[in-house]
Amino acid sequence: MAEVVKMTGNLENNSKKDEIVINYKEVKDKIKSAAERSGRDFNEIRILPVSKNQDLDKIKKLKSLGIDSFGESRVQELLDKEEEEPGFVNWHFIGHLQRNKVKYLARLENCNLIHSLDSPRLAREINKRARKNNRIFPVLVQINIAGDDNKYGFPKGNFLDVFPELWELDNLEIRGLMTILPHFDDAEKARPYFRELKELKEKLNSEGYGITELSMGMTNDYEVAVEEGATYVRIGREIFGEREYDQ
Repeated sequence: MAEVVKMTGNLENNSKKDEIVINYKEVKDKIKSAAERSGRDFNEIRILPVSKNQDLDKIKKLKSLGIDSFGESRVQELLDKEEEEPGFVNWHFIGHLQRNKVKYLARLENCNLIHSLDSPRLAREINKRARKNNRIFPVLVQINIAGDDNKYGFPKGNFLDVFPELWELDNLEIRGLMTILPHFDDAEKARPYFRELKELKEKLNSEGYGITELSMGMTNDYEVAVEEGATYVRIGREIFGEREYDQ
């Protein structure tokens, strides 16, 4: 009987992994359609699977499709996965980053993009830790484009005045902007904010800064984000299914 239970468990795990592959391909098809609608090249857009609360077996299933970068929003979970299988994938950090945790990410060569640089103090800390580890750390600057009190990020009002200070930090490579919006039942309500973030990027570039990335759009609104210029979309639930939490 124990063997039957074990085999059933393996079948369930394999079924979940296969479902992840199907989900990923469906997301990819939706992004291709959104890119086509907006006259964009699909190859400009990267899908970042958000692997929070997901085990390495599921991550491996996606890696078998050629996906090598995954998003994590908690430093400890990222470190635990890295310890379990060092160097297995590239990590992008997408959550709120406390300054006292920066040192752990700065040591990981395969943590190669922070999406959530949300304050001048955090920028200086990342710069300091990157210098100590003899590296230039790629980052995206998080903008609270919707003015949501529940979200982190630079306020959009004075960001153009603050940005030169960030740009001058020698051990940061600012590649672009990121935002997290409130949840809207109607994804169309997110469109003006995505458009505004793209306009902010274009304004910076008109002043001589060379930034290319827009990390915007999640499971509920990523198709609209692609239509408005996203280069990274951060997808968790629609790829992995509902998160599994410890009981």
